[in-house]
Amino acid sequence: MAEPVHILIAGGHGQVGQALAHAAWPDHVRLHRPTRTDLDLTNEAELAGAFARTPFAAVINAAAFTAVDAAETRQDDAFLANAEVPARLAEATRRAGIPLVHLSTDCVFDGALDRPYAEDDATAPISVYGASKLAGEQAVLSGNTRAAVVRTAWVVSARGRNFVRTILDAAASRSDLPVVADVIGSPTSADDLAAVLVTLTLAMVADPTAPTGVYHYVNAGETSWAGLAEETLRRAGSRTTIVPIPAAERAAPARRPANSRLSCERLARDYGVTMRDWRIAVADIVAELQLQKVAP
Repeated sequence: MAEPVHILIAGGHGQVGQALAHAAWPDHVRLHRPTRTDLDLTNEAELAGAFARTPFAAVINAAAFTAVDAAETRQDDAFLANAEVPARLAEATRRAGIPLVHLSTDCVFDGALDRPYAEDDATAPISVYGASKLAGEQAVLSGNTRAAVVRTAWVVSARGRNFVRTILDAAASRSDLPVVADVIGSPTSADDLAAVLVTLTLAMVADPTAPTGVYHYVNAGETSWAGLAEETLRRAGSRTTIVPIPAAERAAPARRPANSRLSCERLARDYGVTMRDWRIAVADIVAELQLQKVAP
């Protein structure tokens, strides 16, 4: 019987953390998903104590301050969670001699390109959230040479707060919904993203020479927020109408990239990862939500 492999998941109770808990891990893997009460990632002594108690083989960092608009006025909170915590995790994993897989975002780009962003395209965040996540990337990559940063975008699932669930909830009491139509990206299933994180983590645990650096992962294809909303409602059989609007009408505190598309070629090359079409992923999410409604 294989020796247990202990993996710490920071942010293990968020949307991606829950997906990681439901992912297909080998039987000998033991996941540790402490709550904020169990482990304060901002407390260096608590973090050191966790590493002293458990021989972790890897850390996946899915913890983040993700309130994009709130970050504009809560800059200290955003940088603490998105930059300082990753820096501490990078240092802790470096000292332990283990890999760190860190989750990041399309918001490190300004969205000005007319094609999907590659990993080595110039970063230029246009929000506090994006700037804090970029600082986190830099801290991770400079703090541990055995680190992989995985940028993703538009993460949705049947768990946690996300766009698909918000649209379905709103459609239950509305005949029409205004949704931004001039921002383009690739929706990403949290379950599909979790499967990719499993692949990278296990490969990096097994092979100290496994590829590292920055990777992109999103589901295949592209659409607008309005397109994602329409597909969600179509799959749900809803009669609510989506009314396309420009992003300028949304008047949100934080700017978003108009182009959130990410190229995943590097991940496919280094790890053989394939991308499932976003429509199929959304269909599965809607079906799961509908099953939850009828479950006893």
